[in-house]
Amino acid sequence: MADDVTGKAQGGRLPSRYLDPFQTFRSEMDRLFDDFLGGLLTFSNLRHSFPAAQVLTPALDVKETEKELVVKADLPGIDEKDLHLTLQNGVLTMQGEKKSERQDERENFHLVERSCGSFQRSIRLPETIGEDKVEARFDKGVLTITLPKRPEMVKAQKKIEIKSS
Repeated sequence: MADDVTGKAQGGRLPSRYLDPFQTFRSEMDRLFDDFLGGLLTFSNLRHSFPAAQVLTPALDVKETEKELVVKADLPGIDEKDLHLTLQNGVLTMQGEKKSERQDERENFHLVERSCGSFQRSIRLPETIGEDKVEARFDKGVLTITLPKRPEMVKAQKKIEIKSS
């Protein structure tokens, strides 16, 4: 297939060397589902149709101040009793499990859908963290972990002034 003057291959598509391999894979999966199911379900809406098909990876916000490191994880729909935190050898590990059940009853229709999934996320912490005073709070689906820095490490840090030439 020859390229035209705009750099696009004939047919308006970029040559395959410029395509994102994940987008190509997703398009191919959409086409396969479309062929197999007659257009009823595609890979892109499969994740929305079946919660069990979703991958649980909590979004994290990490903020460092002079005195502490604060890690926030968004964990909607997860119960506090299903969360486990560990701190070992400078690695903070969050583990959890999400369980949900959905029922939908109509005149000629009854659906019960159960899903569960687990996650584990680990973060290597800087050496400045004092592991003995870590605190964790869970409020409205947000886990907040406060990791204070060791006082001797806070004092050991020195700001360096940058001079312009």
